Amino acid sequence: MRMPVRYEVRDRIATITIDRPEAMNALDPPMLHGLAEAWDRAEQDDEAWVVVVTGAGDQAFCVGADLKATIPVTTSEARGEGAAHFPNMARTLLRNRLYPKPIVAAVNGHCIAGGLEMLLATDLRYASTNATFALQEVRWGLFPLAGSTVRLPRQVPYCRAMELLLVGDRVDAATALQMGLVNDVVDPTALLDRAYGVAERITGNGPLAVRKIKESVVRGLGMPAEQAFTEELRLGSEVFASADAVEGPKAFAEKREPRFFGR
Repeated sequence: MRMPVRYEVRDRIATITIDRPEAMNALDPPMLHGLAEAWDRAEQDDEAWVVVVTGAGDQAFCVGADLKATIPVTTSEARGEGAAHFPNMARTLLRNRLYPKPIVAAVNGHCIAGGLEMLLATDLRYASTNATFALQEVRWGLFPLAGSTVRLPRQVPYCRAMELLLVGDRVDAATALQMGLVNDVVDPTALLDRAYGVAERITGNGPLAVRKIKESVVRGLGMPAEQAFTEELRLGSEVFASADAVEGPKAFAEKREPRFFGR
């Protein structure tokens, strides 16, 4: 039996693959549980320094919740009818979860609804030329509840965010690049190489520094400037007190590659 989400680690890069291509990688109940478990596993895996997330096939990254299998249960739970059936969205779609490791997304096709909501929780995003992006919940009388109304206006211009949220139209990869939603657009055949190339470069950097820089940025977005500066100093001091902060300059002086251990 094929697992709905595949997880593998190689060369310090964990790959999470949403594997339901016959349904455009829509999130049905097994997928929701599998995705939650994969994120948890990558976070706890000491062998994984960076995470790459993508969808199986060449048609879709993820088109969000399965409207037939998932949404009816979700609306029923929202009305207080019955017990919760699914993992919470902090685990599955990284809503209000400060994920400690950098996440690189390889968007291979449609990235819609919950797929785009999950994308907004990633750090670096590369899209194929055939990718499309949309938050279409409003078209079906629903609400993008996995963080988009909070994250999207912080990541792209306000009017662009409101257009995506309130109109519900799809935008193509070139438009997503222009508005700053993704880092780059490449040919579909080059997509994974591009994503892994960036991930490999990150694994060459100090892992503790990488994690603390990400934490400082994400925490700081929700703080007044003075509080964010204080938090930056606290997190930066942890890095400067680490063994990696000794090894990096030493390797530079000795003209060799550093050997980092994340502590």
